[in-house]
Amino acid sequence: MKKITLLLLVVVSPLWMQGQSFNGFLTDNYSGVNSVIANPANITDSRFKTDINLVGVSAFLGNDYVGVNLPDATKSGYDFDESANLYPTDNNNALINTDIMGPAFMFNLNRKSSLAVFTRARAFVTMHNVNGELIDNFDSDDSDDVNFSDGSLITTGHGWAELGVTYARVIINDRTKFLKGGLTVKYLQGGGSAHINGDNISVDLDADGDGPDDATISTTGDLTYAVFNDNIGEDGYEYELPKATGVGFDLGFVYEWRPDYPKYQKTNSNGDTYYVKDQNKYKLKLGLSITDIGSINYKEGVEQTYNIDQTDVNVDDLEDDFDNADSFKDFLDDFYGSTSPASNGYKVSLPTALHFNADWSFTNRLYVNLNTDLSLVSKEKVGATRVANTLSLTPRFESKWFSFYLPMGVVQYSGFQAGAGMRLGPLYVGSGSVLSALVSDNTKGADVYAGLKIPVYQGRAKDRDGDGVIDKLDACPKEAGPEENNGCPWGDADADGILDNVDECPNEVGPEENKGCPWGDTDNDGILDNEDACLNMAGPIENNGCPWGDADNDTVLDNVDQCPEVAGTVENNGCPAPAPKVTEAVMKSLNAYAKTILFNNGKSTLKDSSKAVLDNIVGILQEYPESNFSINGYTDSSGSDALNQRLSEERASTVMTYLIENGVSSSRLSHNGYGESNPIDDNATAEGRRNNRRVEVVLVKQ
Repeated sequence: MKKITLLLLVVVSPLWMQGQSFNGFLTDNYSGVNSVIANPANITDSRFKTDINLVGVSAFLGNDYVGVNLPDATKSGYDFDESANLYPTDNNNALINTDIMGPAFMFNLNRKSSLAVFTRARAFVTMHNVNGELIDNFDSDDSDDVNFSDGSLITTGHGWAELGVTYARVIINDRTKFLKGGLTVKYLQGGGSAHINGDNISVDLDADGDGPDDATISTTGDLTYAVFNDNIGEDGYEYELPKATGVGFDLGFVYEWRPDYPKYQKTNSNGDTYYVKDQNKYKLKLGLSITDIGSINYKEGVEQTYNIDQTDVNVDDLEDDFDNADSFKDFLDDFYGSTSPASNGYKVSLPTALHFNADWSFTNRLYVNLNTDLSLVSKEKVGATRVANTLSLTPRFESKWFSFYLPMGVVQYSGFQAGAGMRLGPLYVGSGSVLSALVSDNTKGADVYAGLKIPVYQGRAKDRDGDGVIDKLDACPKEAGPEENNGCPWGDADADGILDNVDECPNEVGPEENKGCPWGDTDNDGILDNEDACLNMAGPIENNGCPWGDADNDTVLDNVDQCPEVAGTVENNGCPAPAPKVTEAVMKSLNAYAKTILFNNGKSTLKDSSKAVLDNIVGILQEYPESNFSINGYTDSSGSDALNQRLSEERASTVMTYLIENGVSSSRLSHNGYGESNPIDDNATAEGRRNNRRVEVVLVKQ
């Protein structure tokens, strides 16, 4: 019985500690292909182009019978009998669980779907309803009598391998709402299993008997024993892979709330949308999955029930028979009688569980994760492994090459546990209980994991030509062009020297001054509109297409009136007496004022401070009533050509309008906009651009 006792004592964490493997690491958005074991939907819309897991190992040890000071227990000379804390009850539980993630890889099929293939080896040893008081008594040098009844011992040992294929797809991607789902199909190969189950077991131990060596034990009830090969333990036995296969399934969904979705999408002028792949987009992520649906059929397994009704059996004789038996089944066959013939073949259920996960993003680096695991397999189910009901909270720092986790959880039977983990590029390592184990004198739980992978991360969207349009949406990824032309430079379809974006007649040759359109002849007088001063009235070419008139009503027709717009005398050929001449000094004064005309930023409206300047210009112009002037507007090189051209024209027009409204004859004024052409300073500097944004007054006629 000492051997049985020692077997139970090697486990150091409660049975219910078995939640998800790789505690903390699987909350990371960069856990990659490993995340399929928690939720198969995780692999699509991931931060990886592909991810290759080389190997990852996770191990859990646990029971609710014994607690130790873990740092002391690792030291040489540790006295287990003196230092360990024992908690014997009539219903103790224990577990050993190992999970090995073998070679696995994932890749994206397209923008909406991904595929993963993985290998995995798992082993469970679970013990339910073990009578710890009986174990404690057998292990004590001062044994007391023990009596218990109605025992329902349930133990299971099972190891198996999995080959899984996961397909995941985006189901909904609608602005703030995002939903994806995934399904894993697993081929299962059993490696070996055994289970022992008791029904109405009672034990009566007489520790003293008739003498110090005469301790006796009486037992009643039925004991069922199943093993994948009944030759285990015999001399010369060589292990062979059993005929034990099955199929398993995992199903999962992930919903993301993306209130800031515009930050993660780019759209070109054709309406094509690209979502950035290298960034997490959610504020809140919710995951729901069911894992390990299925079972493994051990076709050559043997299951048999024994009646263990025995009275006053010498304990020493019982131990000798146990030690001398070739196998545990041989011991049962020889010492107890079976109640029925052995049955061939049995099934072992997988540890089916429901998982819920909520992940909140505080920033693009700081997260907190809430996870719960709920077993869907009854504790009383024979021939089954199961997970625990757990609740954990994991704050984490997360980036592409480095993540750090602090998992904290409340685990049934074991209470609060805390650990730490990290991912550094291809390496991941951690424990869900290391911190609590280091500070506690009564550790009942311990787990650890480590692994190595080859991650290939999603890169940032490229813009090779640096035009602000990413290559995925750029129709000309190697030539810079504006966004409104999908990243392509504007062409000139009619080869008239005017780019199509400003050419109002892109398929007809025309001059720039007519916005790329050919000139017409509206009044059919043989004079093209660009030269016809009266587009809607026919007139001779000598009068620029206008009929002769007497604009100034001085009785001298305009064709012979040397001053057709100013009343004069016949003697002076229709001109008034000579007016004062505009000097170079006057022009310098006008343009000195013009340089101080200010407009509202990016607009053609005047600032109030400019009105006094314009009033001074009005005064000067009125001193030379016979002189004509042009108001010319210029901009710096900021913005597009079309925008600068329009802005310069509008600003020149605004100035001219103000002068007319304040007494300057409109016939004396004209305006032009020249956009960013004719700079007077270097546009590469702020001062140069400020000098280039100007209005100039030009003398057209004395």
